[in-house]
Amino acid sequence: MRFWQRWFNNEDTSLYPQGLMESLLAMAWFVEARDPYTGGHLWRVSRYAYLLASAVKCSEADVARISLGGFLHDLGKIGVPDAILRKPDRLTDEEYAMIKTHPDIGLRMLAGHPLATLVAEAVGKHHEQPDGTGYPNGLKREQIPIDARIVGICDAFDAMTSHRPYRAGMSQQKALSTLESGAGSQFDSELVAAFVQLGQRGDLQAIIAHSDDGIPLRSCPMCGPTLAIRREQVAGEHIYCRNCSGEFELAASAEHQLQAIPTGKTGSAADLEPQADTALITHTVRELVAALPLSALLKQSSRHAADGAVS
Repeated sequence: MRFWQRWFNNEDTSLYPQGLMESLLAMAWFVEARDPYTGGHLWRVSRYAYLLASAVKCSEADVARISLGGFLHDLGKIGVPDAILRKPDRLTDEEYAMIKTHPDIGLRMLAGHPLATLVAEAVGKHHEQPDGTGYPNGLKREQIPIDARIVGICDAFDAMTSHRPYRAGMSQQKALSTLESGAGSQFDSELVAAFVQLGQRGDLQAIIAHSDDGIPLRSCPMCGPTLAIRREQVAGEHIYCRNCSGEFELAASAEHQLQAIPTGKTGSAADLEPQADTALITHTVRELVAALPLSALLKQSSRHAADGAVS
């Protein structure tokens, strides 16, 4: 039985769209949990996509759909081996070829899901580039749906500003300049210009290096900013770096934010086992369902299916 099918028999139809979205986001979150250096990546890409789609005057329903696609875009990485996802060095050509399969894997994972058509363009085409050198299909310019063009920019920006084992994250300004240098070839020029304006206005600051609204990533002394704190956690709880397994105790600070204090211990296998951030998923889904109610969901899903978004 598919992961999402348990929502199909829900007698409360008012929960139907919310349950379906939760099933999608939970699938994506478990993919993210495998990579210790991408804590909050899906949330950040989703939030950037929301801002950018709003900035270019997409409709409310389109903004919600594109934001959802931002959260789901890396779904296919579940088919990429951990040794490649977590590799601290440059990938070989063979390893990069494996990474390039994740858009198609993501589409196969979506097959049969009632809301698949809403996110298929973001999942399957976010690595396409205007000059035709992207993957998996080498699409060019207007052949690339706006969902994929927006999510591609947001994904690249977050990758550049996030910490990795082989480099520190770029400054916002350097990452924006890099996007500008790729405008017209790697990225859509008009969308890059709009995204840069968001940065210049300061609209990106509350998202960069955060894993949820108002919750910045905390740093592991060994690995950098890899510690994601959940909104429901309190002082005294333990969290763990999923890269080095280091244990941290949460402590209240004078700024009323939780700090992560190293205990000198390491987590057990049970401590390091991924657990879905249900509070984050529920909060994100409620925002999306509020903007994209059931009638709009069904209408958009039917329209995208008719356009051939999912084969």
